Amino acid sequence: TIMRQLTLPSGASPRAWGQIHGETFREEIKAIAKIRAELCIEVGGFPTMASLFDAADAHIPVLQSCDQALFDEFLGIAEGAGVAPAEIVIVNHYTDLRDLGPNIKEDAEPEDDCSALTLRPEGKAFLAQTWDMHGSAKPYVFMLGVPEHEVDGRLVPGAWLLSITGCLGMAGLNAHGLGVTINNLKSTDAVVGLLWPALIRMVLREDAAKKGASVIENTPIGSGHHYLMVDANEGIAMETSGRLKETVFSGSGPVYHHTNHCLDEKVAACSVVAPTSTTQRRYDYLSERLLNPPTNLKGIWDILSSHDGYPYSICTHLATPERPHAMLTCAGLAMDLKNRFMWGAEGCLQEHPPEPFTFPVGGL
Repeated sequence: TIMRQLTLPSGASPRAWGQIHGETFREEIKAIAKIRAELCIEVGGFPTMASLFDAADAHIPVLQSCDQALFDEFLGIAEGAGVAPAEIVIVNHYTDLRDLGPNIKEDAEPEDDCSALTLRPEGKAFLAQTWDMHGSAKPYVFMLGVPEHEVDGRLVPGAWLLSITGCLGMAGLNAHGLGVTINNLKSTDAVVGLLWPALIRMVLREDAAKKGASVIENTPIGSGHHYLMVDANEGIAMETSGRLKETVFSGSGPVYHHTNHCLDEKVAACSVVAPTSTTQRRYDYLSERLLNPPTNLKGIWDILSSHDGYPYSICTHLATPERPHAMLTCAGLAMDLKNRFMWGAEGCLQEHPPEPFTFPVGGL
């Protein structure tokens, strides 16, 4: 399967970018917004759709105050898709909105079991992740190409991002060779904050991991994530909750990996791991595999696509027609930060060979 791509046009305004995105995927955006709204009610315990929309609406002024360009793009997506801005919040910020729910169900079906790793063999620098999500999200996966553009008079690099329809982007690589991946963490101290995909876009305007970490430090975050930012020289990993931001890895260490439990004790104290989560088994598996780390993207892809220990494997397929929202590896990314290109694939990473994404964006 060739991954779907949407490359935004150079020179267009952020509002126009959003409108193109929204119009291109109008029906799909409506569908994934409905799925995620229903899951927010089921898992987050929002009593009514109105209460969920109120919580979603509260995030919109935060986005506008943090970043006008991304706010304009966000509004454009809503306009192009013909939906309320709150529905675009729900698509983008689903995991954090769920954590804000008044009556979160710990044993509900959806898990967010991504695995991330970074390696530096023999002067190389790699970053990779699986994107594991409710299986009903898989049909909406695509790659978003953002060309080089100006933000507040500053020229920022082009980037390729893994995304779903209606979303500003979830993980990716920019033309400077800075990559960022994410793992979800479930916080018990969630607050109204910046849409986390907007934060990913802001990080990918930078040219170094340290600068990306500074963006996170200075941004009002809503709930728990592990952000792993890596450039050709070093990597920085941060765990967040609604009120905490802690660095758990930094420097040019040869190997680092993370799943969906906290390494920092303070963040762990305000986070929960669902009893059904496979996080510890995947973490232990990666620890063992990385004792003899691969030296190229193919070796990394072999790890990402592993079915060893199924159903607790790195690439997993728990969703079925009867359980459409169960866990599924919906996509994977592997980045070469020194040579500035990325492999991406949707769905099962054994069934779908990776495709290259290179720079400049649109130059495929």
